Amino acid sequence: MSRQTFPSYSNICGWNAMLPPRTPRPALSDDLTVDYAVVGAGFTGLAAARRLSELDPQARIAVLEATTVGEGASARNSGFTGSDVLPRTATLQGAEKARLQTALMRGAFDWLTGLIQEHRIDCDMQKVGSIRAAATPAGEASLRKVVEVAQVNGIKHAVLDRAAIGERIGSDYYRFGIHLNDTYLLQPAALIRGLADALPESVALHENTPVQQIARSGDGWELATEGGHVRARCVVLANNGFIRKFGYLTLRMATIYTYAAVTAPVPDADLPHLGAMPAWGLLPSHRLGTTLRRIGRDRIMVRSLYAHENQVEQETAAAKLRDRFERRWPGLRHVKFEYLWGGATAFTMNGAPWWGKLDDGLYASGGCNGSGIAKGTMLGGRLAELIRGVGDPAEVIDAMGVASRIAPEPFRSIGFRVISALESRRAGLEA
Repeated sequence: MSRQTFPSYSNICGWNAMLPPRTPRPALSDDLTVDYAVVGAGFTGLAAARRLSELDPQARIAVLEATTVGEGASARNSGFTGSDVLPRTATLQGAEKARLQTALMRGAFDWLTGLIQEHRIDCDMQKVGSIRAAATPAGEASLRKVVEVAQVNGIKHAVLDRAAIGERIGSDYYRFGIHLNDTYLLQPAALIRGLADALPESVALHENTPVQQIARSGDGWELATEGGHVRARCVVLANNGFIRKFGYLTLRMATIYTYAAVTAPVPDADLPHLGAMPAWGLLPSHRLGTTLRRIGRDRIMVRSLYAHENQVEQETAAAKLRDRFERRWPGLRHVKFEYLWGGATAFTMNGAPWWGKLDDGLYASGGCNGSGIAKGTMLGGRLAELIRGVGDPAEVIDAMGVASRIAPEPFRSIGFRVISALESRRAGLEA
């Protein structure tokens, strides 16, 4: 079998490369029978497996990860998390929905931070807040609406002018911003590795075990892998946009790749270019803008660039990220990139995830739309509760919505190219 049901990245994850080596859990090498099989060892899959073990302590649970923990999509994000929900396009009309989402996220975030403390997961988690910043008049107008929602929802924040942003990050590129207090920055590869290594004993994790086919078998399901077949009475698909590779949700989401680079250590003499704050993170006002972070005392991360369904060439990604970096810090042109990587995520037409029951004994959560740590933890944990008949699933649907239909190919790709071109022009300097 050679069916490609997971992203095969052309580069290593920089976050993972910065950590000491880790020994992966063994791949599946024989047939296996379990109560629950979870496909994907990201934040959603691990949360689902852990919550299932809490709700059904005697159950046999298997998590099947196509690659190794730390190289998957969950380790390839920017490392921002928190419980406050304040959408990039926040409006007063949507303030109540943001409050409902915040309530869900807060429970998941508290659960997650409790696990970090209990298992002493060293993921460099710091509550330093985050900056939403605008480089254009349109971006500023959008952010001023975000400020209004923050005020209505009681979210702690501070409005920043160009000088205040420049003092924090060492660049005067942005004209207006808002600092949100309750955002945490962390090392995402260290977190996902720590969560995987702290799974309960009832959960068997098999890495380098891509699931290549799913089929109904009697009153349960059978999952085919290179090393053996897994039979389970219940299956959780937590592999985001690649759920479609199994024939499900093909008209609900699409896969995009985003790219990030981290500089080599900045020389001591140039550290003032990184700003007065020892740690900071910046998110753009436009969805196709550039995300920035200071990492440690002497590195900058730049994340930007979006590709539909397929990866771009490494040289192309490097050149575009280089342009974004040098426009913001022209005084650091001599500082090279040490790491560069891409990561797959899934977007939906209306920004809502798909979450729930696909068939008897088959459940899925996908379409994270690029924000996965707290959201993925919440959706995975709540999916386990749905399976076990615990809680009210309407809380998730009412707060998050349901992914709407998306156009089939070739119209999807054509639409993406057209919309991407239009949005890139609107993003302007924020790209």
